[in-house]
Amino acid sequence: MNLEIQQTDLQNILHLRDLFLQECNFQVRYNACHERGWTDSYLIKAENNVIGYGSIKGKEELSDRDAIFEFYVMPAWRKDSSKIFKELIVASKAGYIECQTNDLILSPMLYEFASNIYSDVILFKDGPVTNLFIPGATFREWHEGDNLFEHKAEPEGSHVIEFNGEIVATGGFLLHYNKPFADLYMEVKEDQRRKGFGSLLIQEVKKACLQTGRVPAARTGVDNKASKATLLKGGLSIAGYMLTGEIKSRRM
Repeated sequence: MNLEIQQTDLQNILHLRDLFLQECNFQVRYNACHERGWTDSYLIKAENNVIGYGSIKGKEELSDRDAIFEFYVMPAWRKDSSKIFKELIVASKAGYIECQTNDLILSPMLYEFASNIYSDVILFKDGPVTNLFIPGATFREWHEGDNLFEHKAEPEGSHVIEFNGEIVATGGFLLHYNKPFADLYMEVKEDQRRKGFGSLLIQEVKKACLQTGRVPAARTGVDNKASKATLLKGGLSIAGYMLTGEIKSRRM
């Protein structure tokens, strides 16, 4: 098989990326890296036919291009994915692979070509319908003039939970992910935690998200047990994990 892998402009891979997004049908954590100019794009050809693409971003620094994070090959050529991916490594000079475990095209390449694999992020998708209720707690949109508590981890949200005249939690959803997915976030006032306000907020923000035609998703650190429990109780379920590995040839 005569392979050719060329660095190209983002515009030249967008039609292939549409196929990738349609096939995977999940929230892509690093989706916004493309539109923000933080990626390099590679067009993959075989026998002079375009058959796929690869995308590279910085693992730590935005200016670096050392981690393969998207890899798509058309189904007819997928039996040769390993050979194609090896050539992508050579062409891009990448040292790392970052992928989602629910990415069924890239994750096998990670296990074949990388070592020292670890995970630091859990990915969530829409889950069961919940019916949480806290007497006296009101979910509503944020109003100008609301007295919000100091936020330490997340932005001040578009929606709040009010309890006994005090705003005890805020949250919302971000729209810079691949459509139709949105990323839910929330923060609870420190002295009001472990009372169920976070899960109630996630439940209601999920409804608000769906009403806009977006599909709820979220993520948290693997060590953040409180956030994981809140998201699960609020009606999300685990979709997968972010994995990072060092390409073996980097150390050869």
